Amino acid sequence: MRIAVAGFQHETNTFAPLKATLADFEAPDAWPGLTRGPALFTAVAGINLPMAGFIAEARSLGHTLVPLTWCSATPSAHVTQHAYEHIARLILDDLKAAGAVDAVYLDLHGAMVAEHLGDADGEVLRRVRELVGPDLPVVANLDFHANVSPLMVREASLLLPYRTYPHVDMAAAGSSAMRRLQGLVRRPPLARALEQLSFLIPITSQCTLIEPLHSIMATILHQERPPVELMAFTPGFPAADVADCGPAVFAYGSDQAAVRQRVREMAEMIAAREDEFAGELYPVPAVLEILRTSDIPRGRPLILADTQDNPGGGGNADTTALLKALVAQQQRSVLAGVIWDAEAAARAHAAGKGANVALALGARSGFPGETPLQAQFKVLELGDGRFTGTGPYYQGARMDLGPMALLQTGTTHIAVASRKQQAADQAMFRHLRVEPADYEVLALKSSVHFRADFGPVASRILVVDAPGPNTADPGRLEFRHLRKGVRLRPQPRT
Repeated sequence: MRIAVAGFQHETNTFAPLKATLADFEAPDAWPGLTRGPALFTAVAGINLPMAGFIAEARSLGHTLVPLTWCSATPSAHVTQHAYEHIARLILDDLKAAGAVDAVYLDLHGAMVAEHLGDADGEVLRRVRELVGPDLPVVANLDFHANVSPLMVREASLLLPYRTYPHVDMAAAGSSAMRRLQGLVRRPPLARALEQLSFLIPITSQCTLIEPLHSIMATILHQERPPVELMAFTPGFPAADVADCGPAVFAYGSDQAAVRQRVREMAEMIAAREDEFAGELYPVPAVLEILRTSDIPRGRPLILADTQDNPGGGGNADTTALLKALVAQQQRSVLAGVIWDAEAAARAHAAGKGANVALALGARSGFPGETPLQAQFKVLELGDGRFTGTGPYYQGARMDLGPMALLQTGTTHIAVASRKQQAADQAMFRHLRVEPADYEVLALKSSVHFRADFGPVASRILVVDAPGPNTADPGRLEFRHLRKGVRLRPQPRT
């Protein structure tokens, strides 16, 4: 086959303060910046990304790939209309220029919101479908946190989300998408069904390493048997104020009635476990008491997930409330990060390794009530921010976080970067020649992805209720566009 491939990824927190501009898509971070044409192949090669998995599988099967445009940007508020329309136009122009193709593959997120479009991924699929016609296979990978809409299901021939959170299977999902696409050629369109659930799931309760999703996903996969060819569950991205926000079950197969019945059964099974999705948040004072009284084994740090400032969910990695509390406690050795503060990193580089420098660290994004950490810091290490991810989630990612620094104040060491990226890979700290397991406490700007690489060394994990725009409890958010009847948090069993 001759297959056109493109990607456009953004997870949109509509409650976050900073929007995604074209420059954000053009700049590299953990993933490559905006890339067009054959350079796309080199840009994603060897990285745990759906596009990389799809390309490798397609080549192994002897297919010809036509590279269009690929880009992503760190989660934030809405994608600007200018950025969205510019990138969408690149993809469509490249697709028109590609000539005749046998199929189209798209590497999407599924929870992208633009300033002018609530269902931005659905609109990408609609425009591609309009261009290629009703019969050409159009297959897309989606993120596990996709807010799947009827428009997305209608316009794509097949939607295949990741199965894990942390997303250790992104490249594998791309490989699977290629194999499934091959099976769509020269056959009637698959029957499909979608059912959206009536409650939102906190992002920290969506981890597939723990219950209830560990067993739910096993059940979902078990349902992939004839006549159902693909069964999927996406818990949704709950910080998106759009009509289709929330969990969804959808499936594809050769028999419409069987597909619809299987989807209904799985939706009912998940709904029956609604109360199990209510997660526990620890206020900062409670965290400090636990640190004061806990016995932390050597080499097995206690991990604090600073989830509400997770840049992987629209936070800016610069709130300081938890950091200030940890600096003040002066009892435990702490490694914190990764803090986004380009000015502090620049001043540390100007001062040099071993220097002492007075800094106002963090709180650059203007989150209400947050102020910088004012202190005298020692510059322990410096780095250029260029390194390769080694953990299961960021495996192979060629990071470019700009100048980085490891700062010390008291018993707390802080990793600072010039570009924001969630602390989900130990390589981020090892780049600064520091070993996370050597500390008693790790304070990580992440929600769940950190569990893939840091989880095996942790003695305990606490999800902290500290300030930030990535609100952990959707019930605290003021939705205006969510469809009627959706509960903002899981309800306890009555």
